[in-house]
Amino acid sequence: MEVDVNTGDTAWVLISAALVMLMTPGLAFFYGGMVRSKSVLNMLMMSFISLAVVSVLWVLYGYSLAFGNDLGAGLLGNFDNIGLKGIIGTLGGPADHQFPTMAFVMFQLMFAIITPALISGAIADRAKFWGWTLFIGLWVTIVYFPVAHWVFAFSSADGSVVGGWIANNLKALDFAGGTAVHINAGAAGLAVALVLGKRKGWPKEPMRPHNLPFVLLGAALLWFGWYGFNAGSALGANETAAVAFTTTTVATAAAVLGWLLVEQIRDGKPTTLGAASGAVAGLVAITPACAFVSPLGAIAIGVIAGALCSLAVGLKFRFGYDDSLDVVGVHLVGGLVGTLLIGFFGTTSVNSAGADGLFYGGGFGLLGKQAVAAVAVLAFSFVLTFIIAFVVNKTVGFRAPEESEVSGIDEAEHAESAYEFGAFSSARGANKGSVTAGATAVLEGSNKS
Repeated sequence: MEVDVNTGDTAWVLISAALVMLMTPGLAFFYGGMVRSKSVLNMLMMSFISLAVVSVLWVLYGYSLAFGNDLGAGLLGNFDNIGLKGIIGTLGGPADHQFPTMAFVMFQLMFAIITPALISGAIADRAKFWGWTLFIGLWVTIVYFPVAHWVFAFSSADGSVVGGWIANNLKALDFAGGTAVHINAGAAGLAVALVLGKRKGWPKEPMRPHNLPFVLLGAALLWFGWYGFNAGSALGANETAAVAFTTTTVATAAAVLGWLLVEQIRDGKPTTLGAASGAVAGLVAITPACAFVSPLGAIAIGVIAGALCSLAVGLKFRFGYDDSLDVVGVHLVGGLVGTLLIGFFGTTSVNSAGADGLFYGGGFGLLGKQAVAAVAVLAFSFVLTFIIAFVVNKTVGFRAPEESEVSGIDEAEHAESAYEFGAFSSARGANKGSVTAGATAVLEGSNKS
């Protein structure tokens, strides 16, 4: 049988990969606007360095560990594709409608890049750059690559390739990464925040966002890129992609409304930061469900996620963990909400590859599978991340010194500042002097006349 290499599907996968890549700079702006002005460059760099580190590791061994033939028990891939050996010139996708495997390799790379970048928001203002860089390399190797294998590596129809246990044995549903990306990153964020401890002055001192336009820009870029994240996971320009595109849109919109309504009732004002955070919460929650629920189900998931995540961000004050930019409240809680709600709103009328949830006559079976997958990833990520962060902190150092945190992590770690306030003040002073001198001269002239 002659293989039909579909150029449309190939183009869609490559474009989707580019959209997901854009999410990491978008995340950098989203997080960068939320920190204080003396920390913004460090925050941007914590996302940017993930592009560099993970891309290299993915080619060296990451793809092979995540998507290679299973070594046993559905826990980890093999080492057959080290350096992407044997990938160039091969085809992936459905047997009669294929695209170059390398397109899939690049698409999944972008997921691997943004996941550790998400963690950085939990430790804003207080991490050493090289400690963070080492942490990324260790974390994706020990935590992300195995979890990606569990969730994303499906066994081939002919049995020649055996994938991960969540996708193939448990058969929990996660279309685009609610477990592998968001629950994984959220649990890791909590672990790292506990290892590094609280920022100096938190929670007594105000630590307000320094640039809300940055935050809104970052949220908009994330929303835009998320179409590649979710609709791109259909791996083709088809109806599944169109459904995922639609549910992603309406769930995100509904989550913005859900978050703002909670703010209005609780605080009396809807905020820009709340709108941006609500959008991200909706995007997180619909990620695992986007191809398995109807548009009405997506709206319900969005409203619930927006409201619950808005309430969840306050948990850090109650329990005393300093999750700087609410990675736990948005990504862990949002990922849990979206993953579990498939057990209620999932319907085979949308996707025959899915399953019916409780509201569609499916009973509690699917909900149970979703809960097992969520808890397994949460526990695995939290425990191993805590160990990794602890070792990095005790060896090369992870927590920045107190004086660096107080004076500004940007100057201490990068010898740079985002805004040259000193030059601006000097210019104002010089202008003020010129105006004063001019006014004096005019007055003296008037007196002489």
